[in-house]
Amino acid sequence: MTNREEPPEGDTGGVPGVSLSPPGGLLDVLAVGAVLLDEHGRIVLWSPQAEELFGYSAAEALGRYAAPLLVPEQRTALVLRLFDEVIREGKSWAGVFPVVCKDGRTRKLEFRNMRLHDDQGARYALALVTDRAALREVERDLAFSTLLIRQSPMGIAVMDTDLRYVSVNPALTRLDGVDEEGHLGRTVRDVLPPTHAREADSVLRRVLETGEPVIDREVLGSETPGGRGHAWSVSVYRLDDSGGRPLGLSISVTDITARHQAALQAELARERLSHLAEASVRIGTTLDLEQTARELAEITVPELADIAAVDVLDAAVRDRPGGLSAEGSATFRALALVAGYPTVAVEAADSPGQVARYGAERLVTRCVATGQPVAVPAVQDEDLSRIARDEHAAGLLAKAGVHSYLAVPLIARGEVLGALDLKRTRNPKPFDHDDTILACELAGRAAVCIDNARLYRQQRSIALMLQRSLLPTPATATTRLRIASRYQPAGAHSEIGGDWFDVLELAEDRTALVVGDVMGSGINAAATMGRLRTATQTLARLALQPTEVLHHLDQITTGLDPYFATCLYAVYDPRGNRCRIASAGHLPPVLVPARGEPRLVEVVPGTPLGIGGGTHSTVSVDLYPGDLLVLYTDGLIETRRDDIEDRLEVLLGLLRPVAGADNSLEQTCDLLLEALRSPENHDDVALLLVSPTE
Repeated sequence: MTNREEPPEGDTGGVPGVSLSPPGGLLDVLAVGAVLLDEHGRIVLWSPQAEELFGYSAAEALGRYAAPLLVPEQRTALVLRLFDEVIREGKSWAGVFPVVCKDGRTRKLEFRNMRLHDDQGARYALALVTDRAALREVERDLAFSTLLIRQSPMGIAVMDTDLRYVSVNPALTRLDGVDEEGHLGRTVRDVLPPTHAREADSVLRRVLETGEPVIDREVLGSETPGGRGHAWSVSVYRLDDSGGRPLGLSISVTDITARHQAALQAELARERLSHLAEASVRIGTTLDLEQTARELAEITVPELADIAAVDVLDAAVRDRPGGLSAEGSATFRALALVAGYPTVAVEAADSPGQVARYGAERLVTRCVATGQPVAVPAVQDEDLSRIARDEHAAGLLAKAGVHSYLAVPLIARGEVLGALDLKRTRNPKPFDHDDTILACELAGRAAVCIDNARLYRQQRSIALMLQRSLLPTPATATTRLRIASRYQPAGAHSEIGGDWFDVLELAEDRTALVVGDVMGSGINAAATMGRLRTATQTLARLALQPTEVLHHLDQITTGLDPYFATCLYAVYDPRGNRCRIASAGHLPPVLVPARGEPRLVEVVPGTPLGIGGGTHSTVSVDLYPGDLLVLYTDGLIETRRDDIEDRLEVLLGLLRPVAGADNSLEQTCDLLLEALRSPENHDDVALLLVSPTE
């Protein structure tokens, strides 16, 4: 018995239905020994485990009477009585009994005694014995494990190696909605919905085969009874016996719905903050009203809506009070329309630039009238007529699949400017409270930018009107000079500047030519330009020399607001075909001879006006019939990326084909502006071309 060879795992010796495994099971943990006594009380069988428990080898125990060998003397009578009951009456007996081991120690062991018969009718007493402490430990562990599993709020299941449920606790039945009977003996394919079962079965087989656990795997509920909207954390690990042989799997399931929803809310909050941060960067990059509105629409598509439109009250754009009429209708100007994909819903909206009047029943009208968001989470057919401009547009919205609508007001400095109009088609979710909050945040930030652009447009219009009112009307040809002029304001992203030009008739057939540039922008620069222009006209009529005119202008400018200006003052005298030129920090004019190369007139720049105490010099150049003199401000050639010398060369290159050609001065003006100016130019320009006549 002690020298038996263990059969290899799985080797059944050809016996069907039998599976042999290496030691390591519960019996090995308990070290259950077997002792067999004949009807006289002699030991006839002694297992290796008995040898471990009592200390006697089989050779020392077999054939000896058990009572004298193992039982304390004071308990011999009791043992003999119990033995007699087992042998003669067939009574089984179980309990704890002290025995004397080979080393002389008395040890309490757990006994299970029963009567056996052989084929000859002989009677035997079989004693199964194990260590009492080991058995009690196993019993305690089993009781503790059972209570722990049954009372645990975590769902727990045990599966065998065929991946069938052998045990589930009440918490698991509550979590997956299937009672205990519905689990036992079944697989996950029998219990879980198909979509979950396939993945679960794959995970379970992998853990059983590899022994590698799966910890805290998140599973979202959808098809399980009561599972929609729920989330669980699932852990799976393999159960092995003490010998490392797989016994099955343990599965633990925890409801983490609250944690999952909190994580979703946190992620949603992060996305919204990111969206707002992006909006702060992307909205209001310019002071252009339409561009700002488009930036607002683009930031909402497709993250917040599938279709976005920005409409402002026409009265707000025109700076007129009262956006709503007495009957509650409103006139809107469409500024932007953006869709996340091609859709007929775009055809139902007003195109940018279009002006339309809508009645009080329209939802967008109600939005601007109340200054409050208007939401229709689930759009019905009757709602479309209050969203669309007419029945045809309502049909287009229905065809596009608009199912949710939201309008939020654009409010800046306490004034409702218009509304942000949002629609969902492909996005299946309806607009909710969080969407409304985000839309209001975006609209609020954009409204300030739109209002700034609106106010800027109004100021720019006033400044442009003021400046143009101060500029001379386009000069016409005289008997002595052919003249062409242009004034072009800065690009839409900048303010009006203080550039000007003048052509002044003087005594003795002379003509004064003036080009100037007040540094700065806006209404103040335009007003300063007007004052300098008036002063120049007055000084010119005093028949002063060009340097004297600039000297007086410098004194006048020094006494004005803190502005500086550059100025080029020239006097053309046809009697000698001479032109005397003085500069106060201005760029040199270009002389284009009728026969010859264009060249820059080498004037002494002098100090700009407003510096005070500056000096200026006069240079004289010949100006014959057919020659061309080009006077300009820096807005014609200066850019933020090119060297000024290179740009002057470009100007000369453009004027070379003009020399001696039969081009009109008007064509030459257009040529220079088209070639040298771009829409994003940040400065205005004044251009004056003069050519003596025969």
